[in-house]
Amino acid sequence: MAILVDEGTKVVVAGITGSEGTFHSLRNRSYGTDVVAGVTPGKGGQDVEGIPVFDTVEDAVAATGANTSLIFVPARFAAEAIYEAADAGIGLVVCITEGIPVRDMAQVGAYLRRTETVLVGPNCPGLISPGRANVGIIPGEICASGRAGLVSRSGTLTYQIVHELTQRGIGQSTCVGMGGDPVHGIGFIGSLERFEADDETDLVVMIGEIGGDDEERAAAVIAERMTKPVVSYIAGFTAPPGKRMGHAGAIITGSSGTAAAKAEALEAAGVGVGRTPTEVAELVRAALS
Repeated sequence: MAILVDEGTKVVVAGITGSEGTFHSLRNRSYGTDVVAGVTPGKGGQDVEGIPVFDTVEDAVAATGANTSLIFVPARFAAEAIYEAADAGIGLVVCITEGIPVRDMAQVGAYLRRTETVLVGPNCPGLISPGRANVGIIPGEICASGRAGLVSRSGTLTYQIVHELTQRGIGQSTCVGMGGDPVHGIGFIGSLERFEADDETDLVVMIGEIGGDDEERAAAVIAERMTKPVVSYIAGFTAPPGKRMGHAGAIITGSSGTAAAKAEALEAAGVGVGRTPTEVAELVRAALS
């Protein structure tokens, strides 16, 4: 069944005529994703290798039935692109753009809570349901269709651990790159709940990192509501306190947000926490055997 994206996903790409938008739109289409439209104001009526371009998302939805927006616009325009997609009735927005101001995203989050639109990102690699749809920049070549769900704050660790799983013959139902910004859309809890309800997901891999309390809150949900096994990896065991590492949300203060504290909370909830990506893949294999 997969979560969030599948064969019924119809993608409209905001910023399709930019270099990144064009490259990844065509790459997603080559994977088999139904990329039905692009949006660049002022360039309506053009096309990108057969993908029609519209001036607005509303026009694109009316003409093509698009239900998912993939956003590649610059940071200063990204919030407006999210609003526009939600106002056009788009059910899923995947925002790849990085560097969006926290204030902008706080306002976006408040706005989306009044809608039915689900946001993945920003500053994320997107998501893929292998063999069904790829919406974002995750390399489909390293993925395989299967029954392990994955949700991650880190793009590069998503790629590494997915590759480790695929090399062991462990396919994925859906891989969600939620992004590492302090204010973001769907997170661990929303993804875990969807994987729990998915008949085609048997286990969930959760990739976290230092900073914030997303992992600790997810641990409480796992303990209370998850019946499927969860395996985790936390990046940043050697990170110094008070120094931001990588993502904007990856900063620890005192004992709060440390990898050790997160691992302790997850292990207390019955989650196997690997200390290396390879160990994570081995824990997954053991849990599925």
